[in-house]
Amino acid sequence: MADNAASVRLARCAKTFPDGTRALLPLDLEIATGETLVFLGPSGCGKTTLLRIIAGLAEPDAGGHVWFAADDVTTLPIERRNVGMVFQSYALFPNMTVAENIAYGLKVRRVDARERRQQASRLLDMMHLAGLGDRRVDQLSGGQRQRVALARALAVKPRVLLLDEPLTALDAKLRESLRVDIDQLLRSLGVTTVYVTHDQGEAMALGDRVAVMSQGRVEQIGTPQQIYYRPESAFVADFIGTMNRLTGTCTDGLLRVQGGALRLPVARATSDHAMFRPQDARIVEPDAGALAGRIVSAFFLGSTTRVVVDLGAEQSIVVDTSERRSFRKGDAVGIDVGADALLILES
Repeated sequence: MADNAASVRLARCAKTFPDGTRALLPLDLEIATGETLVFLGPSGCGKTTLLRIIAGLAEPDAGGHVWFAADDVTTLPIERRNVGMVFQSYALFPNMTVAENIAYGLKVRRVDARERRQQASRLLDMMHLAGLGDRRVDQLSGGQRQRVALARALAVKPRVLLLDEPLTALDAKLRESLRVDIDQLLRSLGVTTVYVTHDQGEAMALGDRVAVMSQGRVEQIGTPQQIYYRPESAFVADFIGTMNRLTGTCTDGLLRVQGGALRLPVARATSDHAMFRPQDARIVEPDAGALAGRIVSAFFLGSTTRVVVDLGAEQSIVVDTSERRSFRKGDAVGIDVGADALLILES
């Protein structure tokens, strides 16, 4: 674990802007030493505001507190919190070389030149940038610049590492590559990390835990598996991945819709709606499934085929199947969904 890593604790942290806008509702939260916590949500949900409060770029409303380990840092500015920050825009110094950018924080802290060079060299190797220390940053690719920004943030051995949408400006292939590298790096270093993103793939890949945010509050916090398979609200279910939602009439523990009926979980056997993931449904013969409909479209995605099925009454569902067969528009199919895969969630 990183020598300087610290746990983070937030108590009653809220933020109201001068115009009266409530950006963040009161929040209590603990981040363990060495943990990577990802704040995930749409634009304007409060995740960046929360990151700024942890960083010291914004203060919480009266009564809110931020602790790093046992230290109350609520009123400390960013330069006294010993945090490392990585931004979407890189925020590198164009008049400095790569090595000088990496060592900048050490120079500000009056670390001697020899140690600065050694630390920069070590981080260049770690970031797969060896041999590029003397280049100007405008000679680097976007991915290389983001690696330099990360190296600069890590050079000061921060108590907490903060990343604000760091991969958004990169193309899809490069994002995927850097996502893997960042995951390996954070796990090897054991630095306490807070990561902000609107990208579900990044959140699920990088987070030890994920906090899903909406309208200034945390809707749910848990492991990626908990968030995906056991969402606690309809917002979380709809925001993470693809979710089928059916509405009908409930009688005798069955949710009856135009295309058939689904057996509801015993604990929620009076609901007029149910949700389930595409991979939790199975395509069967037309007369062998709980539901019946016709194929609207099918998309071959390599490892799976995504099939859209019309159940009638303006309701359709999506099924992900690994079957190696052709699915044609208009074909009649049956759909089976186990009761244990159904989610009954309030909006």
